Amino acid sequence: MTAITADELAARGFRASATRFDRALLRAASALDAYVVARVEKRDDAEERRARTAQAAAIGARREAEARAAMGLLPR
Repeated sequence: MTAITADELAARGFRASATRFDRALLRAASALDAYVVARVEKRDDAEERRARTAQAAAIGARREAEARAAMGLLPR
């Protein structure tokens, strides 16, 4: 999905305003997205979920290590 943000429009001199209908469409699209994500997650098998959980943990550990390294806190 492609979106143009309000900031981009404002920078180009356009005035962005959202009507009730626009907001209703956005809420409906958001609800549909959440529904689809939930359905896809239910279809995933346990092995894929474990792999994604391990990958997320590794990414988190790496980010934490990079943040500590940026502060000068390196492991011995």
